[in-house]
Amino acid sequence: MKPFNHSIRVLFTTVLFSLFLLSSLQVDGQSKITSPEEFFGFQMGAERKLARWDQTAEYFFLLENESDRLKVMNMGPTPEGQPFLIVLITSPENIANLDRLQRMNQAISDPRGVPQEKIDEYIREGKAVVFQSMGLHSNEVGGTQMTPELAYDLLTRNDEETIRILENVLFFMIPSLNPDGDVMINDWYNSTVGTEYEGMRMPYLYNKYCGHDTNRDADFLNLLESRYTAQAMYIDWPPQAFIDHHQMGSYGARFYVPPYCDPIRPHADPLVWREIEWYGANMAYKLEEEGFKGVLNDAQFTGWGHFGWHWITPFHNIAGMLTESANVNLATSIYIHPEQLSAGARMFPDYEAQASFPNPWPGGWWHLRDIVEQKKVSAWSLLDVAAKNRETVLKNAWQKARNQIRRGEEGDIRALIVPASQHDHLTSVTMVNTLLRSGLDIRKAGSDFAVGEVNYSEGSYIIPLDQPKRGLILNMLTETHYPQNDWTIRDDGTPLRPYDLATHTMFEFMGVRVDKSPERLEGDFVKLTDFEKPAGNVPGSDVAMVLDGRLNNSFKAVNMLIDNGVEVKRIHKVYGDYRPGDFIVEKAPAGLVNQIATETGVDFNPLNGRPSDVKTLSRGRTGLFQRYYGGNIDEGWTRLCLENFEFPYSTLMSEEIKRGNLRRNYDVIIIPHDSPMHITGSYERSSIDPEDYPEEFRSGIGSDGTENLREFVRNVGRLVVFGSSYEFAVDAFDLQIRNVVSGRPSTQFFCPGSTLRVRFDNTDPLAFGMPDKGFVLYRASPVFAVQRGMANHDYKTVVRYKDENILKSGWLWGEEIIANMPAMVRVNYGEGEIIMIGFRTQHRHQMHGTFKLLFNSILN
Repeated sequence: MKPFNHSIRVLFTTVLFSLFLLSSLQVDGQSKITSPEEFFGFQMGAERKLARWDQTAEYFFLLENESDRLKVMNMGPTPEGQPFLIVLITSPENIANLDRLQRMNQAISDPRGVPQEKIDEYIREGKAVVFQSMGLHSNEVGGTQMTPELAYDLLTRNDEETIRILENVLFFMIPSLNPDGDVMINDWYNSTVGTEYEGMRMPYLYNKYCGHDTNRDADFLNLLESRYTAQAMYIDWPPQAFIDHHQMGSYGARFYVPPYCDPIRPHADPLVWREIEWYGANMAYKLEEEGFKGVLNDAQFTGWGHFGWHWITPFHNIAGMLTESANVNLATSIYIHPEQLSAGARMFPDYEAQASFPNPWPGGWWHLRDIVEQKKVSAWSLLDVAAKNRETVLKNAWQKARNQIRRGEEGDIRALIVPASQHDHLTSVTMVNTLLRSGLDIRKAGSDFAVGEVNYSEGSYIIPLDQPKRGLILNMLTETHYPQNDWTIRDDGTPLRPYDLATHTMFEFMGVRVDKSPERLEGDFVKLTDFEKPAGNVPGSDVAMVLDGRLNNSFKAVNMLIDNGVEVKRIHKVYGDYRPGDFIVEKAPAGLVNQIATETGVDFNPLNGRPSDVKTLSRGRTGLFQRYYGGNIDEGWTRLCLENFEFPYSTLMSEEIKRGNLRRNYDVIIIPHDSPMHITGSYERSSIDPEDYPEEFRSGIGSDGTENLREFVRNVGRLVVFGSSYEFAVDAFDLQIRNVVSGRPSTQFFCPGSTLRVRFDNTDPLAFGMPDKGFVLYRASPVFAVQRGMANHDYKTVVRYKDENILKSGWLWGEEIIANMPAMVRVNYGEGEIIMIGFRTQHRHQMHGTFKLLFNSILN
């Protein structure tokens, strides 16, 4: 018997050892999966450790090879050449069946024309689609650092909860919505570790163009990263839930989770707000269950915010949400004393226990690892709720879409019309193409039609309201007003400022006419299935040509001509049908003209007659002022605007200004919206201490640079200042200008990000191509008054606020203070001039309606 028992024991041991080896090599039929610690060499969130984006991307590609639960979608390169990834995690069966699941999801999201029995089938058999994004603000590192660990857990765990998530949810994870910024932040932080600058704010923008404003671009989609995200979320895979993971200040709550507090923006389906409460309540519960302290919800962040990703998605019928973790110094821990903790945010008056904050954190050390862990719990919670309630989630998605369609069928507005006849028809095409990126249903008229007594031409666009994204359409394409009630005005009458702007009305920003139709339109209308690409007309023979100066794209065409050595002239007085600002091209190569007309859509029409007042156009050599101390977002957006319209420029730093002799290289210098202290470097009354930064990252032009700018302008230079930079110009050049709204209490004057009515003097070359009247964006903007003095004749108003009924959309108190006051002024100074534009003329590359005021400032 002994030999037999021994053989059994040997066989049993061999089997156990084989099973051990098999388990070490496989997980649910998969090869051994590399853990984040094995790959990166440290735990995610470890002290003074950050995974760089190129390494993180490499890890996800490795996981795709090791696991059949994960699929990497490389959407393309970022502006700096990093891969923009969306990672799908779900069951192998779902990955094998993606085409059918996608068709079902899209039908549920837009059920028009789909039989009810098919909808019922799709709800039974479909999968919940959830998106989560991280790293949009790249200095908020915790979310992206968490993603390898979250993915690893979903790929390696085989418990009931994990399997339920994998089987019932298609989880699309965007590990970094700003990969370029991730690399910048990582490199900056690693260069400071162990030095006196460790954990300091990066001195320049953490995105090529816009820094923190990466989360202000989910409507206009100007950034490449935004377009990748919109293609995935708005078009290919509309999710039922989306959460964007962020970080906030260090001295309040440890973690904010949904829902938002009041006020909310109108026109979303009510189910969206209930879903956000539902998901958020479960997150808060799970965090308390796991022992996390300092969790806040239903406070601080309102339901009416900017149109970044988490605040715009409710109008796509998506439960769009936000988390915010208390910050550390990148990957360096901080210690917080109890008395340093504070509240004071909306619905969070004191740092003490309340219903939405039942378990205050007492203070102590706060680590990046804490952020990673709390984010992972909240991310998992969302997936768990969606998995447990898959059919409810899908039914609600269908119901939200159906509710909005029904409201469009029954509402006072049945359709919106973008007439073919516009002041700048190519900008209206740009707007339509932007809306197509958001997944809207837009039709184009194949023939003339009428609505009541109004006639519309062939080529007009129709946007029906009986479609699922009705709420988005109404917010972006109809006049909106910020609520004025107990949620927005304190008991003492002081208004509470909106989180961002008080309106996000795209058509007003872009200067595009949009009409309302009270009836559903039927006719020769064709649904757009691709972007509009109008090609400009060109003459059939070698003749002089004229370009319409009202078109933004004409400026791009002119820049392309100048870059190819073609002389361009400009009309300065009305001549027949030609207007001041129209461009004349007397001779240009036919191939070049065809190329430019095709690319820009601008017509090169034959010139009739010989206009008398014509001047040869010169394009100013342009310097764009850039600084450190976190960079200037307005400068970044200005760069993007100039590049998109082919305006060459040079970045102008403080040291070059201080060296002087600026006229040698520049005709025009632009100082974007900024404070005088950032321009001059005078931080005596600021929390900024230049000594906190390495010497090579300190900026400010000082008194020498200021004198050099004065000399530049005196010597036929042109200085252009935006917004608050006017204050520097007034002080530096001793101008007789005052700001009529400066120092006024908010109960007397208040206008937080609103569109206001103005009059343009389009006989002035600075306003060539502008309409007689239109809208500008007021946001913390100066409103000018020319004070009495000996040089009154040196001041000219180019744009002036209307004398009454000034507000178009948003919120305005104190209209009488700015009525009929200058909004844009040109000042003669020596042989040059200073251009002060108080409103936001190119704000976030969105204000197409006022771009020409910037462009004209560069063309002489």
